[in-house]
Amino acid sequence: MKEPRLYVDFNELIDHNLVLLSQSDYKTDSMENSIYLYEGKIVSIYMDDTDEEGNPDNLLAEGIVIPNPLPNHIAKWCCQINEKGIYHESEER
Repeated sequence: MKEPRLYVDFNELIDHNLVLLSQSDYKTDSMENSIYLYEGKIVSIYMDDTDEEGNPDNLLAEGIVIPNPLPNHIAKWCCQINEKGIYHESEER
């Protein structure tokens, strides 16, 4: 990856453009930096994936941090993915 990103599990999408991000105000990025999360923060996210031949090809997205809209849910923060959506690293635009 060209830049540090926060890991998410895109299997935890709660809407087409909303993914669970963190249970706390801090999350470690792919470069081992502790990132402070707050409403409106712009973040880059990723999930490990592979192509058809088994080569690494991470899923990527960008978005903003928002409070989790699900009541009584364990996650405090979500990432609202921008209009680019989720894409593979090999398709980076």
